Amino acid sequence: MDLFIGTAWAQAGGGAPAGGGASMLVMFGMVFAIMYFLMIRPQNKRMQAHAAMVAALKKGDELVTVGGLHGRIASVEEKAVVVEIAKGIKITVDKDKVSRIGADSAPVESK
Repeated sequence: MDLFIGTAWAQAGGGAPAGGGASMLVMFGMVFAIMYFLMIRPQNKRMQAHAAMVAALKKGDELVTVGGLHGRIASVEEKAVVVEIAKGIKITVDKDKVSRIGADSAPVESK
């Protein structure tokens, strides 16, 4: 029986290498920094730019909604805008659903 106990003690692994925890924390910190600069920061910039665009909406601006509707703003309300998509046809759209504004988003004139 003593023969197996000596073998069991010989197979027991040593402790963890010194400094393993600190290098693991540095590794996690580097991964978080990479994620921040490649994913989180650009998304925050896009959100801020969209919020500024929505705050600057005014009557007469041409826009495109996230659904692809092109039109001109007829009136601006607190949380929505009334958009004229064709002559005499107006719809109400949430401000958050405005994709972009500008001259390149003008509706096509029907003849």
